Amino acid sequence: MTERRVESRKKLMAFTTVRDKSQGALLGYLGNLTFHGLLVIGEKPLDVNARYTLQLDFPDALPDAHTRQMIIEARVARCIPDPENPREYNIGFEFLHVTQAQTNLIQSLLERYHFRYQD
Repeated sequence: MTERRVESRKKLMAFTTVRDKSQGALLGYLGNLTFHGLLVIGEKPLDVNARYTLQLDFPDALPDAHTRQMIIEARVARCIPDPENPREYNIGFEFLHVTQAQTNLIQSLLERYHFRYQD
């Protein structure tokens, strides 16, 4: 598979839950994040192309943000077993509509918790 990613992924150093807002079900934990999508590490596989309203619950307040949560529409772009832990799945979500407020929140989250992958 060719690499189509245009921006580097940021792996987060924070314990951030990701839930299906409509069901309240825990989908997993945030693995990495870009302005276009995110990776969830979860225990159950999800159907590719399924759409979700994601609820991200941040571990603490972010600078320049008045919330500890982000709600965003996304679709499952990929779901594969984790090569390091066969009981988990790497679930890639693509954001469907990103508002300026969400972009600002993502920027704040990345600045607070990320580290870059070493190539």
